[in-house]
Amino acid sequence: MNQHAMPRTIENPLVRDRVTFLTTAAESGGSYEYVKVELAPGGGNGLHYHQTYSEHFEAVEGELHLEVDGLLRSLRPGETVSAPPGTKHRFFNPGPDPIVFYTKIEPARRFEPMLRIAYGLARDGRVHPKSGIPRNALEMAVLFVLGESFISGIPIWLQKAIFGSLYAIAKRLGVEERLLRTYCR
Repeated sequence: MNQHAMPRTIENPLVRDRVTFLTTAAESGGSYEYVKVELAPGGGNGLHYHQTYSEHFEAVEGELHLEVDGLLRSLRPGETVSAPPGTKHRFFNPGPDPIVFYTKIEPARRFEPMLRIAYGLARDGRVHPKSGIPRNALEMAVLFVLGESFISGIPIWLQKAIFGSLYAIAKRLGVEERLLRTYCR
């Protein structure tokens, strides 16, 4: 990816957040990514988990609400919490004011392209408005594989079987390359 041609800040109208890439995978040699998230009132994401990377959250402005392994947490500025691999987690803002927090993803994997594609598809109206999931099953498979995000409550073997098969088709048909070209270059 050409880091210099891409904006450092992206927005998702459904999650209702703005993400600024402070340190990209390319800049850290793949060891981590560090982002600043500005989350609007009512914004947040669904419960999910990753198998091979951790997410570390730090509240900066306002109160960050998280669910981590079934426990609801509220972080005030300066407070942190981590979601190691396999930990079911989500973040949300139930309050009336925007909040700001930092997230560090270790190791970086393919988090940035996944986020750029997901936000681009949302901006372009190519996702279901309530869930944020792409309308196109092959585009959805690319996101799941790049982000290595798994939905809580559905057996992982089933998700891997379905999304792995769809991803193989998406790769063969050039869907992944098209998404990367459209949103990441």
